[in-house]
Amino acid sequence: MNPNQAQTKSLLQRRLHPGLEWSALGVTLLLIALATLLGPSERTLGGNLRLVVLHGGWVWTGKIAFAGAALFGLLGLFSKSKPWPDLSRAAGLTGLIYWLTYLPMSLLVQVQNWGGIYWDEPRWRIPFTFGVVALLLQAGLWIFNQKRLTCAANLVFGLVLWWQLGGINNILHPDSPIFGSTSTLIQFYFILILVLVLLSAAQVGLLIYQRLQPSVVEGTPSA
Repeated sequence: MNPNQAQTKSLLQRRLHPGLEWSALGVTLLLIALATLLGPSERTLGGNLRLVVLHGGWVWTGKIAFAGAALFGLLGLFSKSKPWPDLSRAAGLTGLIYWLTYLPMSLLVQVQNWGGIYWDEPRWRIPFTFGVVALLLQAGLWIFNQKRLTCAANLVFGLVLWWQLGGINNILHPDSPIFGSTSTLIQFYFILILVLVLLSAAQVGLLIYQRLQPSVVEGTPSA
């Protein structure tokens, strides 16, 4: 059996039970929902703390996914190993999914805790801008379907995203609402939510990555 046949067989074996990955993702999302519903409250925010923590874990997951896309993109630019460009694309699309779903969550947090939406809050305005750019970028990369372009674009986007978000000056948004708290319970609760959301993102990324592989199986590798 030549290497191409072995790779094809391995890919086909991984796709024998495609519903298994979706079931695992569903279980993880259910655990996130239960952890959110059963989470602690806080004297000032009350039960709203749970959504604050969830939205914090969600945005950090998006940031980490974009960082992964940048790292895989860097490896793809300097290595001839095949997985890196597809991993970069899968991580970039995963980051986009979590980023776009984080944005409406952020608006809901503002309404619940500030009594309205402050559109000029840097913690909303800058992430919203990056959300629009990420959507256009990933759509363009999907259309052009060039591996080196995908790697380079995801690398640049990830670096700029982390650089810009690291220098945000808050207006209404507290600097560190979780780890600035004196409650160890709230901090551990955030870590639990973050781990669960990261697990869901890894599952989403794997599903996307697997969807990128049939072109290899069919013998028509993408550019």
